[in-house]
Amino acid sequence: MRSCAKRLMLALVVCRIASLLSSAQQEIGGYKNLNAIAARENARQAPTLSPDDGLLIIAAALDSRIHLTKSDCSHLVHAIYVRAGFPYSYVRSSDLYVGTDEFQRVTRPQPGDVVVWRGHVGIVVNPAQHIFFSAMRAGAGIDDYDAPYWTRRGQVRFYRYIKQGGTKSQNRLLFTDQDK
Repeated sequence: MRSCAKRLMLALVVCRIASLLSSAQQEIGGYKNLNAIAARENARQAPTLSPDDGLLIIAAALDSRIHLTKSDCSHLVHAIYVRAGFPYSYVRSSDLYVGTDEFQRVTRPQPGDVVVWRGHVGIVVNPAQHIFFSAMRAGAGIDDYDAPYWTRRGQVRFYRYIKQGGTKSQNRLLFTDQDK
């Protein structure tokens, strides 16, 4: 577990550096790139987690003091979000996959977003390297969501926590038909 925590901490540091570099690159030349413009538009629709909020969620995942009554993936993700200060009504991974009022679907994940398949959920740690954290067979750990095991599970979806509520109709505005 100690080496898992070290790897997760290293991934957290890499995510933060990548975030800072991305912000700096967006400011070069006095204009924002199209992703930043789209992010501002999405933020007007429903306030969601910022990249810094996502880092709080990853830090909560590192906290070994999380005690679960059930050790499955959806309970682990729920406990981590609650510990980080972003509570939501507990739902199973299959319900998250369909969509809930407390998360909006996104096509480009950031650290702290949930990564969901039918029957499994985790937390994105480093989207550039496709790393996520979840309950695995050997316990809590990290893996690559593009690994063959996960791609065989079917289409992956990403959701971002909505601060102060929202609706499913807002959730549907953020992806195109090709993402369904």
